[in-house]
Amino acid sequence: MSLRKPWRDLDRSAAAAAPDRFGVYELGDDDGEPVGYGVGVLRDEVKEALAYGDAAKVRWLIAESREHAERLADDRF
Repeated sequence: MSLRKPWRDLDRSAAAAAPDRFGVYELGDDDGEPVGYGVGVLRDEVKEALAYGDAAKVRWLIAESREHAERLADDRF
């Protein structure tokens, strides 16, 4: 199962909009098909995906802590 949130284009505006908080994120291709996910500080993770990844889209879910984010990821992926 994946996150039930709308996709954002993975670009500089998405990186700027990503909160500086822990969460779980999902990466997608041009067609919106999931290609990966991760847990971490969302702003850092989205910036890294933009700089080094090959995904075209991103969506995320904010968590209260790293442990909470890991539980959310376990529940959804």
